[in-house]
Amino acid sequence: MDRIKVGVVTASDRASAGIYDDISGVAIMDTLKEYLQNELEFLYRCIPDEQNEIEIALKELAHDEGCDLIVTTGGTGPAPRDVTPEATEAVCQKMMPGFGELMRQVSLQYVPTAILSRQTAGICHKSLIINLPGKPKSIRECLDAVFPAVPYCIDLIGGRYMVTDENVITAFRPKGK
Repeated sequence: MDRIKVGVVTASDRASAGIYDDISGVAIMDTLKEYLQNELEFLYRCIPDEQNEIEIALKELAHDEGCDLIVTTGGTGPAPRDVTPEATEAVCQKMMPGFGELMRQVSLQYVPTAILSRQTAGICHKSLIINLPGKPKSIRECLDAVFPAVPYCIDLIGGRYMVTDENVITAFRPKGK
């Protein structure tokens, strides 16, 4: 079974300054450990809400580290310092707008302010980058919604083969794949 490299990027001025613990980045890692049976190698970054720093981290994780999946948390709202989607778009060769559309649709079932979220996803080199919201509960809701498509997307871009724990979440792959 392939070993999967996962980049986890928390964009938060306060968490990166040590003002509070990064529970969102931990929530992503815990969720992916539940979803996947593969051995996982997490490459973690907690950085300020600075577009340039986010772009550098994403490029490093995609190009230099060869992550199959890069998941970000934070910086997806409308506030002036929320720039994670802009950083993602700047480094990606292809955008995958369906991820953000589905995440907002699911989140709207819980909070009317989900329309303020600007989550997106895209392909950088051979990595799928997914922007998630900053709250652990929302992270899980969004990942539950989009993750069934993630392993096949990673197959299509030349990444390593992900095996999900079918008792937790089922990956969709077309018949014969």
